[in-house]
Amino acid sequence: MANNPLLRLSLHNGRLIDPANGVNCVTDLHLADGRVLAIGDAPADFQPERQLDLQGLVICPGLIDLCARLREPGHEQKATIASETRAAAASGITTLCCPPDTHPVIDTPAVAQLVSQTAKRLGHARVLPAGAVTQNLDGLKITEMAALKRAGCPVLSQADRPIRNVQVQRRALEYAATFGLTVFLHPCDPDLCEGGCVHEGRVSTRLGLPGIPEAAETVAVARDLALAEQTGARIHFRGLSTARAVEMLTEAQRRGVRASGDVSLHQLFFTEDDVASFDPNYHVIPPLRTAADRDALRLAVARGELSAICSDHQPHDADAKLAPFPETAPGISTLETLLPLALQLVTAGVLDLPSVIARLTVGPAEILGRHLGQLAPGAPADLCVFDPTALWTPTAATLISHGHHSPFLDQEMRGRVMLTLLGGRIVFESAR
Repeated sequence: MANNPLLRLSLHNGRLIDPANGVNCVTDLHLADGRVLAIGDAPADFQPERQLDLQGLVICPGLIDLCARLREPGHEQKATIASETRAAAASGITTLCCPPDTHPVIDTPAVAQLVSQTAKRLGHARVLPAGAVTQNLDGLKITEMAALKRAGCPVLSQADRPIRNVQVQRRALEYAATFGLTVFLHPCDPDLCEGGCVHEGRVSTRLGLPGIPEAAETVAVARDLALAEQTGARIHFRGLSTARAVEMLTEAQRRGVRASGDVSLHQLFFTEDDVASFDPNYHVIPPLRTAADRDALRLAVARGELSAICSDHQPHDADAKLAPFPETAPGISTLETLLPLALQLVTAGVLDLPSVIARLTVGPAEILGRHLGQLAPGAPADLCVFDPTALWTPTAATLISHGHHSPFLDQEMRGRVMLTLLGGRIVFESAR
């Protein structure tokens, strides 16, 4: 894939949706030298090497995923950069941000460059590694953040590891602010959530499963917002799950606190009631919350209070999901269902199509601070072409990702990626 030629392309008659620039119309798009050349009429001297008629299809910027674990280095028995970026390309995703909880941890420039350069050599998708906030993610000593930024880390993260010492957290935010780095935070108080595997409430009580209370999230959000306001740092809450946490974030934003948030797509569909079958595919952290929380998250995404939707892709080997529910590894394999599930939000009337695409493109791009997620002339030719009416069924046999654990398997879905371009190179193409 890395050797795919850089083509001069003309894409005709597709519905171009570019929320960053307010474009939503049927038009032509012309690409050259890895960038968008023109929208509408091509320059008089432009000679495309290939022309495609995309009537009935949607053209949008390449999708950007703020959280996808690729498992390499260190956990290649679960997945590899090659397998997961191939799955991303087939899903219309051109940019992935991977958390730093690899082995070794992404806490040095060498590991960060290993991840990004491996992805670049393979050529399926752009991978932006999140640098660790603390060395080895142990929450004790701050990393060399400036060096991580120079090595290509656009943001910092602790993955899902806590920083128990509030003074360390404060110093880390101050240091990150010095270098203009956004810090991704997993809002979960480690003591309140310790040992839990589902939302603490009526379902956990009935099933006898250890619960994680809403306060585990809201206590952490309160602390982090206070520290962000104190330090002036820019923070991003990765994967909010409760209505109250969103309210706290929104109120802080109104006061000028530099904070944003996203939601994992499965939190917009499932609730605590879905764990009643003890299906380990519903074991996720943060846990699935109440129906009221799910509805509040949907409303927050519609209003733009949560400016990004992400896959929270976590591939596992088969054995990781074979133990009793509390002992299974949390997480779902979600790359290849990201777009069709997002389109279900349109069908359900939660968002319109341009808004859904915005939460998958320009919203994440702004959080990362990268000039991506748009298709204005001169922008990188990262784009996704999909058929919004195509029906297909994901199965364990057809998934490209090495992770085959998902509650969405064997369910018919509407909306399928037909073409993905990364920097003007075709990295995925499906026959119509």
